Amino acid sequence: MSIGKQVRLERLLNRNTGKTIIVPMDHGVSSGPMEGIVEVRKAVEDVAEGGANAVVLHKGMVRAGHRGRGKDIGLIVHLSASTDWAPTKNDKVLVCTVEEAIRLGADGVSIHVNVGADMEREMLKDFGFVSRVCEDWGMPLLAMVYGRGKDMNQYEPKVVAHCARLGAELGADIVKVPYTGDPESFSRVVEGCPIPVVIAGGPKMKTEREVLEIVHGAVQAGAKGLSVGRNIFQARDRIRMVKALSLIVHEGKSVEEAVKILD
Repeated sequence: MSIGKQVRLERLLNRNTGKTIIVPMDHGVSSGPMEGIVEVRKAVEDVAEGGANAVVLHKGMVRAGHRGRGKDIGLIVHLSASTDWAPTKNDKVLVCTVEEAIRLGADGVSIHVNVGADMEREMLKDFGFVSRVCEDWGMPLLAMVYGRGKDMNQYEPKVVAHCARLGAELGADIVKVPYTGDPESFSRVVEGCPIPVVIAGGPKMKTEREVLEIVHGAVQAGAKGLSVGRNIFQARDRIRMVKALSLIVHEGKSVEEAVKILD
């Protein structure tokens, strides 16, 4: 690993724990100005205050989210996009380059691949291209990989393990996948992937405790943290939510201990 990539990764992963709390806020392209990220700068401010390690933004939101004050936070620029209006919304296309992200001050970039989707081969081709360019520039790459083909269950352990391994095989430095639902099955996902695995948050959960329980189970299984969006930026108190997650991810605390912060 180049020293440049190592330095940048240390802005995305906690140096002491090797784990991370990433808050993606790229939802505006797919779903519009949803609750929680209407004011991007305020959302970034809150999760940074809570102790998040990084946020994920599309290139046009980097300026909108820049604060110029407060706690520092890592920046990952997302390179892939599609909208919920598209007839094939699982087909992601590149809308930004690694070089653009570098000019924007990014510490890393991310790419989204939906395994089994109609344009899987194009997304894999883009993944390979971006991975090579990232290696040239010493830029960390977060791969968001989901099983979203016809009749696929994206939470099935076999599918998730394949997605995680795909991310490692094609040169990502961190891979984001859905949680399988229990620590035992997710531990097998981690075992088959030689790079850090973080879990996705998915749809808004019914309770904040449920979010904490899922993250706790994933960390116990060997996950290196999380990349959770709406279950953080739509929380009742974003600052406290990130602090509670940080207790679990970085300090190894229990769900009961983390819940106390929320209460």
